[in-house]
Amino acid sequence: MADRLIVFDTTLRDGEQSPGASMTRDEKVRIARQLERLRVDVIEAGFAAASPGDFEAVRAVAESIKESTVCSLARATEQDIRRAGEAVAPASRKRIHTFIATSPIHMEKKLRMNPDQVVEAAIAAVKMALAHTDDVEFSAEDAVRSDIDFLVRVFGEVIRAGAKTINVPDTVGYSVPGQWGDRMRQLIERTPGADRVVWSTHCHNDLGMAVANSLSAVLAGARQVECTINGLGERAGNASLEEIVMAVKTRKDVFGCDSNIDAAQIVPASRLVSQITGYPVQPNKAIVGANAFAHESGIHQDGVLKHRETYEIMRAEDVGWTANRIVLGKLSGRNAFRQRLQAIGIELESEQALNDAFARFKVLADKKTEIFDEDLQALVSGEPEAEMDRFRLIDLAQSSEMGEKPVSKVVFSVQGREVTSEAQGNGPVDATVRAIEQEVKSGAELLLFSVNAITTGTESQGEVTMRLSKGGRVVNGVGADPDIVVASAKAYLNALNRLSTQPRVNPQQP
Repeated sequence: MADRLIVFDTTLRDGEQSPGASMTRDEKVRIARQLERLRVDVIEAGFAAASPGDFEAVRAVAESIKESTVCSLARATEQDIRRAGEAVAPASRKRIHTFIATSPIHMEKKLRMNPDQVVEAAIAAVKMALAHTDDVEFSAEDAVRSDIDFLVRVFGEVIRAGAKTINVPDTVGYSVPGQWGDRMRQLIERTPGADRVVWSTHCHNDLGMAVANSLSAVLAGARQVECTINGLGERAGNASLEEIVMAVKTRKDVFGCDSNIDAAQIVPASRLVSQITGYPVQPNKAIVGANAFAHESGIHQDGVLKHRETYEIMRAEDVGWTANRIVLGKLSGRNAFRQRLQAIGIELESEQALNDAFARFKVLADKKTEIFDEDLQALVSGEPEAEMDRFRLIDLAQSSEMGEKPVSKVVFSVQGREVTSEAQGNGPVDATVRAIEQEVKSGAELLLFSVNAITTGTESQGEVTMRLSKGGRVVNGVGADPDIVVASAKAYLNALNRLSTQPRVNPQQP
């Protein structure tokens, strides 16, 4: 194991903590299947005790995934651990990840426990988790601000109790690479039984150093890194899976290890997570950004044309940057459509769901001459949540011309009842939103409106994200269509649907 880096993906748990990024059960299963295609070692599917919805999502992932280990987070309490054990029970490979805070400020102000009580709770939690699985991970929340002697004590005790993975999290993103690597090195050297476990790191990006801190921990002996697709996560996010994987792969001479990741699945995973969560990837993002392999400088262009390695340390195709194109059109059959969906990791739950998706594909094929895999991802991501959706777009007509106020007429259903609303606005999108609000009167505040092209060219579908806030809740709505006004209406209604669902509980976590 010394030359193998275990990749622990927490997109479905910690990544979901991003404002508005909560995912449905089916969306979590879709992402989990892509993570399995990516050959992620451990998928942290959620926090089973947080809510009934989280429990069902973790269980659905456990039932769907065959190769990767499926994990649930649990506080060091009997109820949390029991729920986690029940949720991951169907998995072929299962893990419980239990944690408790170890920093003085957390123990005193949050837990109201003394150090001895924390040690006792940690030992008990590991022993309880072992009743459900032999794969138990323990985390010391806020390890960056914990006394190192106390960490050595806690870790030694949980190793003796049977934990197989010891995770050292920088919960608040406070550390810097030199300090973090030194702390990891000292913990491995000083903790009794350190050679019997896998040492892990979990870094947040508040100071922009999550990836650097994680890699520093790898140099110090960590052989598991906890990370997320696109660096998604609460506050400034987590360490980016794609950056860690490709850094270790590209610089084996430095890190002396490699992962089991199928790098060609990185870009598809990035795009899927972006579409489902409504968090677009910035163009200059390493590995998965649109400009990651673009060259503007004439000197760079000349060098790359003569020999690629003059300015490129990785090949774009190695991480999945390929022009995946599906040549389907109005005359294409349902079977070809089904096979392509399966090829890109999309599995619909029923024949009716396939028929509905195929009907939407036919409508899209009438508007676009070429359909790309990204179009299919967006097509399925924008699928209504069956009969549970409160609002659904039926029709939209809008008109705008220079010097005149745009007008939009929107026909949509509210719990099965068809309504029509018309309004003016400063632009066609504003008029459309006003028309919807005129009827629903949600009172929500629009925090973000963004438009991104899913593929290249003027025929591309526009993918719109609307972020709404109401009563302290923040949700993202996503819609896609070649007409960005229609995409905007879909996104706004999608956000309203999310606002109308039961809010997710966000408990404390590493």
